[in-house]
Amino acid sequence: MKYLIVGGAGFIGSNLSAWLISQGNEIVIFDNLSRRGTEHNLAWLREHFSSCRFGNCDVRNYEELHDAYRQFQPFDVIVHLAAQVAVTTSVEDPRTDFEINAMGSFNMLETIRHCGDDPIFLFSSTNKVYGGMDHVKIVENESRYEYVDQPDGIDEQCPLDFHSPYGCSKGCADQYVRDYSRIYGLRTVVFRQSAIYGPRQFGVEDQGWAAWFSICAAKGNPLTIYGDGKQVRDLLWVEDLVAAYQKAVEHINTAKGHIFNIGGGVEKSISIWREFGPILEKEIGHAIPVSFADWRPGDQKVCIMNIEKAKKELGWEPKVGVEEGTAKLVQWVKENLSIL
Repeated sequence: MKYLIVGGAGFIGSNLSAWLISQGNEIVIFDNLSRRGTEHNLAWLREHFSSCRFGNCDVRNYEELHDAYRQFQPFDVIVHLAAQVAVTTSVEDPRTDFEINAMGSFNMLETIRHCGDDPIFLFSSTNKVYGGMDHVKIVENESRYEYVDQPDGIDEQCPLDFHSPYGCSKGCADQYVRDYSRIYGLRTVVFRQSAIYGPRQFGVEDQGWAAWFSICAAKGNPLTIYGDGKQVRDLLWVEDLVAAYQKAVEHINTAKGHIFNIGGGVEKSISIWREFGPILEKEIGHAIPVSFADWRPGDQKVCIMNIEKAKKELGWEPKVGVEEGTAKLVQWVKENLSIL
């Protein structure tokens, strides 16, 4: 099959591209290489997979995007990963956040609608579209916050609450992608993703917390925890996410027009420092000094995805546990400190 990976030089995109090529698929990557680490990821892909083709274009520019698409089409599958990904950056610069996430996704939808090759369109959305979930009862325990009445996590019926400019821009795109299936018949699928982690993730303080913590620890740099460290996320190893994308393609007649929560689920949930910290310290081999600062806007005390819909309709579930994944991530970080 022929895939277009938009934002394909990023963390998820480079892992997805490598796996797809290894399975015999034809790959085209679109990326403007604006994010830190993308040039390293693209160089790595080109070194290991000479068949990988690349188009330097920006999703904010419709004409540029349309022309690049025409140059390489037709495609069987498009995976749209290009995004501004940090809540804090969206607060500082909401216009750029909107132009990349909302308008860029709209430009992608319009491009495939007008180019006529009817590809499958997979969109990487976020758990942030659910906002702070103030209506959900939470209890504080010794090492984490927990849901009181949601033992399996939050499902796709949870009310949307686009908190922060990032939540608004991704939520806008999320709904456009869904509606283009209903109105125009495009074969779109929305994945509301939780905390994804793995190799080739150039984590920063504002995004990719598991990778950022690992990088700081390996380098011996200061580490700040925003909040009390008891906030909980369900970690998902990037290869498990890649498997979810593949399952959606295999089951597109079931998946098209649908939204799926994709994360590690309850079994792979963990508090970001009180529980993750000891696992990381074990892998690093020493105690990690940290300081604490105020909570950041839109930071949910608990966000665990209920993944039962994806299990039932796609036949997918995550396999890599947090301790195994953290060990693999730390190994990659240690082997690549020179570029991190």
